Amino acid sequence: MAEKSSAVQLDASTASTGDDGGGGSSLLLSCKCGRDTHSISISAQATVNDLKERLQQLTNVLPRGQKLIFKGKVLDKDVKLTDVGLSNNAKLMMIGSPGVHQGSLVPVKQNTITSSSATSSSTSRFRKFDRHNAMAFIDNTWSASGIISLRDRRQEVVPKRVWEIGAAARVLDLAGNCLKRFPADVQQLVNLQKLRLSGNGLKDEQLDWQGLGMLKHLTTLALDHNMFTRIPAEIGLLCELKVLSAAHNKMLHIAEEIGALSKLEKLILSHNCLKELPPSLGHCCLLVEADFSANFLREIPASLGQLTKMKVLNLDHNALRSFPNEVLKGCVELTTLSLHGNELTIQYLRQLEGWAEFDVRRRAKHSKQLQFSVLDSSGGFDEGADSQQWSHW
Repeated sequence: MAEKSSAVQLDASTASTGDDGGGGSSLLLSCKCGRDTHSISISAQATVNDLKERLQQLTNVLPRGQKLIFKGKVLDKDVKLTDVGLSNNAKLMMIGSPGVHQGSLVPVKQNTITSSSATSSSTSRFRKFDRHNAMAFIDNTWSASGIISLRDRRQEVVPKRVWEIGAAARVLDLAGNCLKRFPADVQQLVNLQKLRLSGNGLKDEQLDWQGLGMLKHLTTLALDHNMFTRIPAEIGLLCELKVLSAAHNKMLHIAEEIGALSKLEKLILSHNCLKELPPSLGHCCLLVEADFSANFLREIPASLGQLTKMKVLNLDHNALRSFPNEVLKGCVELTTLSLHGNELTIQYLRQLEGWAEFDVRRRAKHSKQLQFSVLDSSGGFDEGADSQQWSHW
């Protein structure tokens, strides 16, 4: 199989000044990562860790999960590139440790309808039914029950009959298909409460958010395992939304308007490419569970401390270096906080204001399991963070 190649270049200001120590020189390096080969232009005065951060943009592997090898030696992260003998056109190899692939480039490929795992589950079904006769599945039960299910049927286009159900539709499940687009016609389903579009490989331009925003009774929206890069401002129009799940996408941006979802109870945005969260999330006053694991977050907004109903907050496998006191103090019902795989330790958390009160709630939640000694080492009862700053290598 032919190797893939890609390139990333430092900003001109970085490549010519500042980090160069006045020298203005740069190196063009070639790094092999699995079947891919990446070309990287970087300052000659940069460190190995700087190089790892550049590779993160190309490989979705956090720096601490990268093992860089040059001439048979593993490179230390704090050493300058020139000090380890790297010169122009030098070749390196990067090995990424399992479990620290952030974002969702790999998971999306595994879960879209084109993958073998997604298609194998429905292959036998299509041996019995001709995909071109999908209308044979549609009968009066849709109108009677209000439940429209076209899951795992390789649909590229939503059948017109779906929109004709109109106000009678309560649930629309189109997960596991290969839709080319999801049109504004959905606004005809004025009483729709649940919509599942997971596993279609949809991109931003293929989803009509304006039409989606007209669904004033929608309580559940599932967008997992697609290729979306953003949740736009129209999300704020879904005023009845209680569950929003958009894990395993390529999310880079969440609009501030998400704060208008005053009835939101569950928010799943794991395995994306988020570097920041909108402070307006603090206005989602009924939020109980939030999962932001496997992103690129370096900090979280202190406004999350306004979420007094929050019970579960998952921030595993990010790049957090600090944690706001306001969250521990303000989230008075928080019982599960998971921060494994970040650049902070349990010793750091214990020093935060509000930790003692949180620890009491955390222990009370697991008191029965502890009393009867039913938890083993993998049972999930820990203090929510690593005992020391973690690095795989």
